[in-house]
Amino acid sequence: MDQLNKKELSYYANFLNKLAREMTNFYYTRLNKPFKVNNKLKGKGYDPVTSADKGFEKFIRSRIKKKFPKHQIIGEEFGHKKTKSNFSWVIDPIDGTRSFVIGNPTWSNLISLNYKGNPQVGLANFPKLRKFYLNVSNKKAYVFEGKKKNKLLVNKKATFKNIKLSGAFHGWLPINKQKKIPKVLKLMQFPCSDALSYAHFCEGKIDVVLQCQNKIWDIHALIPIISAAGGIVTNWKNGEAKFGGNVLVSANRSIHKKMLQLLKPAFKK
Repeated sequence: MDQLNKKELSYYANFLNKLAREMTNFYYTRLNKPFKVNNKLKGKGYDPVTSADKGFEKFIRSRIKKKFPKHQIIGEEFGHKKTKSNFSWVIDPIDGTRSFVIGNPTWSNLISLNYKGNPQVGLANFPKLRKFYLNVSNKKAYVFEGKKKNKLLVNKKATFKNIKLSGAFHGWLPINKQKKIPKVLKLMQFPCSDALSYAHFCEGKIDVVLQCQNKIWDIHALIPIISAAGGIVTNWKNGEAKFGGNVLVSANRSIHKKMLQLLKPAFKK
């Protein structure tokens, strides 16, 4: 797989480190006020988008365009700006818009730098929590909170017998399929809060995260952070998570293998 070298990863991580602080400041100075909410699905379900989502994405795009004018940009709200560059930025301006709408502080800004379609550096910024998660290389990722920074490391002592599992299907997995995986449902003992669950996993607080129907902008930023923290991330069929869909992350291969087996019945007709 095409991979950036250590110096290149550090360069882009420094850019995202600065951008995280700028986004939090932008939120408190410009977006922390009443906002409009529209439903993208218009009566066929509920998929909210707010004026803040659009405001954040415009801000992020402007910063990337200024620094890297030839790079491609893919954003949830404003689509794909195509160029001939092998570099692309994938943006979820507000991951957890439902949380944002009701005042839950767990929403975040997700940004991934990709090289030839593969996530290399990821940022998960939580303005309300005043902290952000960022990988600075393939092997190192940190949570930054104020002037403190702590290295991220998954729970290496986790075993299947004592796992803490955070999962949510958000109405995406049909009831008939849920009935086929009762053992998985029983294990879902910890709340799932969008990208924050993946972040808690990287801190070793949770051992497994299950989510359904992640779009690329929901998961790309988290993939390099999870990998750098020592975690395993795939889809439910053990394929590449970079294509989105149903995502499984585990603290070690033994747990991951067991979870894949438990999830198999969900795909049987």
